[in-house]
Amino acid sequence: MTTEKKRLSTLLTLAAFILLVPLIAMQFTEEVKWTLTDFIIAGGLLSGTGFAIEVTLRKLKKDTSRVIVLAAVLIVFLMVWAEMAVGIFGSPIAGS
Repeated sequence: MTTEKKRLSTLLTLAAFILLVPLIAMQFTEEVKWTLTDFIIAGGLLSGTGFAIEVTLRKLKKDTSRVIVLAAVLIVFLMVWAEMAVGIFGSPIAGS
């Protein structure tokens, strides 16, 4: 397996493990109530972020460019995740 395929496989596996956290939490508490839609959206967001990271690492060769783009990808991911989780910006995607 090439390094690029191994890295992509690792990113997607990490996304799956992150999705296991709420799935397991739902078995032990009533505080976590995710629906199938929640898992699909979170999976898409995590996978999309993983693919963006992979494309960045493949296409950009300069370390400075990589760091800047990867930081931007992660910031956008965290902002979207936070907005969808608690609606910090009050946008329509938060369900408010």
